[in-house]
Amino acid sequence: MHETGIVRDLVRRVVAAALEADAERVSEVHVWLGALSQFSPEHFREHFDEEVRGTLAEQATLKIETSHDAAHPNALHVVLQSVALEVPDERSEVP
Repeated sequence: MHETGIVRDLVRRVVAAALEADAERVSEVHVWLGALSQFSPEHFREHFDEEVRGTLAEQATLKIETSHDAAHPNALHVVLQSVALEVPDERSEVP
């Protein structure tokens, strides 16, 4: 259940960024998994795919970077590295 909460919070932040930017969708999400974060890339992806269903991030490409450094300051954490958004081209809008 703890893992679900971590991923749910991350997806909430991604969707909030998309809404704030008036994005049409999220095209890419890049995360970093600390060595002690309790996630394998496969495990994180399973939770992510479930949490993005029905959101602006549903079709996003998920890029996962993993750390093997247990002494890293963020070894226990999942860090959102970046989010790529598809934002409508304002120049193509007719007033």
